[in-house]
Amino acid sequence: MRTLVTGAAGFIGMHCALRLLERGNEVIGIDNLNDYYDVSLKQARLARLAPQEKFSFHKIDISDHDAMTALFASEQPDRVIHLAAQAGVRYSLTNPYAYIDANLQGFMNVLEGCRHHQVGHLVYASSSSVYGGNKTMPFSEHDNIDHPLSLYAATKKANELMAHTYSHLYNLPTTGLRFFTVYGPWGRPDMALFLFANAMLKGNPIDVFNDGNMVRDFTFIDDIVEGVIRVLDMPATADVKFDALHPDPATSNAPYRVFNIGNGNPTPLMDYIGALESALGVMARKNFMSMQPGDVPATSADTSELGNWVGFQPNTPVVDGVQKFADWYLAYYQKNDQT
Repeated sequence: MRTLVTGAAGFIGMHCALRLLERGNEVIGIDNLNDYYDVSLKQARLARLAPQEKFSFHKIDISDHDAMTALFASEQPDRVIHLAAQAGVRYSLTNPYAYIDANLQGFMNVLEGCRHHQVGHLVYASSSSVYGGNKTMPFSEHDNIDHPLSLYAATKKANELMAHTYSHLYNLPTTGLRFFTVYGPWGRPDMALFLFANAMLKGNPIDVFNDGNMVRDFTFIDDIVEGVIRVLDMPATADVKFDALHPDPATSNAPYRVFNIGNGNPTPLMDYIGALESALGVMARKNFMSMQPGDVPATSADTSELGNWVGFQPNTPVVDGVQKFADWYLAYYQKNDQT
């Protein structure tokens, strides 16, 4: 099986590519290696993939229509894991056009490639941010998601709508995965755990938003990868029970599905920080701040639909996951002398 992984130099992309290669799949990786965050970290991730005999890499921007068209024509992937995107809620407040180019134009190019080359299944990254102003916990795929609070969230909802259209028009199996606060080794430096660890080890204070009154469904990277690969192997199918008179947002009479993929165990931010303090052996000096625009106070994932579909639900305890992150962080940055 030939699988195209977009965003292969990214956090989740690298881990998914490694898992596919470990089981003998051929992986075509693409990434534009942009400077949204430290490019050397992206290159270090790619260095873990490069020695693999069944891995090939193309430096491509997914918003480049001609390059993406040529890639699909030459590589003819059987399945696609689409993870490339402009990430970050706060960055979208100051750089909105980056989200239109990557998350809308880029996704359009992926859909067209899948359509014209008979890709058997498109699995793509959505986000827990699509739940926006919804305060009903835990978040369910059956909930309405019409109230996004950031442009990033709006583009992810748009991806789900675009995917449904292609599933309906062209019978393309698509599955969207709503990731809930992914963390772990080789993560993104703009994420809280990275920012906290960096500041704490330098003796600097950490910024704690909403005065620490935040709850997140922190999900360890190994659980995310397990979910992605299992979903990839179970292409979406039409729901024979779908009732167009009472439409369920989670399913369709087209081969389309969306799933939450979260730990299902929401954790207060202060407990998350406490786990990092224990793992690093450093107490954090905390700079309590107000809520940031576009952010939400709490997230919590109902993962029962994912469990029913693939027989797996994330379950790594935060204390264990944070310890694994801290061990990697200390080893990686000590080796690269970048702290």
